[in-house]
Amino acid sequence: MFRISKEFHFSASHQLTSLPADHQCARLHGHNYVVVVELAAEELNEHGFVRDYHELSPLKRYIDETFDHRHLNDVLGHDRVTAECLARHFYDWCKAHLPETAAVKVSETPKTWAEYRP
Repeated sequence: MFRISKEFHFSASHQLTSLPADHQCARLHGHNYVVVVELAAEELNEHGFVRDYHELSPLKRYIDETFDHRHLNDVLGHDRVTAECLARHFYDWCKAHLPETAAVKVSETPKTWAEYRP
């Protein structure tokens, strides 16, 4: 199996309103997110790629235009704006556009991340 990954960055705020009021994540706060998309294929294409990295440009546009410097509760229309839910959201978007998508990892900090891999 061949695997490639590409990393994307955005900054956004969110608020986890279902948590107790004294929980730090219940307050409005933000993160500098890192999204890592992993693509996989059994065989390489005629150019020797799983997928040309340039073909991930639509994901960069989607992230920049939809998520960067936004409030995630507003963008997604709900309060389930955890790293886990974001990883699933980006996985679903990527899978619809890039069938080779194998997993998506979302980091809120350099020491914390969530991954969605079916």
